[in-house]
Formats: sequence, structure tokens, C-alpha cells
Amino acid sequence: MYARVVRFTDVDPEHIASRVEERVGEGPPEGVPATGMQVLHDAEQRTAVVIQLFDTAEDLSAGEAVFAAMDPSETPGTRASVDRCEIKVDMRA
Repeated sequence: MYARVVRFTDVDPEHIASRVEERVGEGPPEGVPATGMQVLHDAEQRTAVVIQLFDTAEDLSAGEAVFAAMDPSETPGTRASVDRCEIKVDMRA
């Protein structure tokens, strides 16, 4: 399994709240073969981390092309970094 981890700065809490509300119950954007997504938000620091999950490296690459073409107004803030990772351990209660 693979993850694309995107860190954002300058996140407006109202903007991210409205974006999350719009997306609840929807799947990934068209053309993105993600199996899941998590959004972590620190309102005090005005930062967010978005974790997008993919079954394969090829799926991650395909999804990345769609995300790269997105209008910046569709993101929660200023993109500070993007990491592409293979998930080595996944522990859940």
C-alpha cells in the first residue's frame, strides 16, 4: 500500500470546514484511484495534512497527475510539501 502525504500551511479554518462539508460522502475526485483519504487539521497552527491512500505505486502516480492539475482554490491552503511513501506498517485498534 502507498500514501501521498501533503502538508499545507496558511489553512483558513472556515475554508477547510466548507471544503470538508462539500466532500463528505463523496469518493475521491474523478480519475483518482485512491482507496481512502484522511484530513488532519491544526486550527491553532493553521496547518493541515492530507493523507491519500493507494493500493499500488501506479495508482499513486495516476492520482498524482489529477491532483497536480487541480485549481489551487480547491486545496485547503498553501502546499508546503508532498511525500510519496510506501506504507511499511499500519496499526489500528
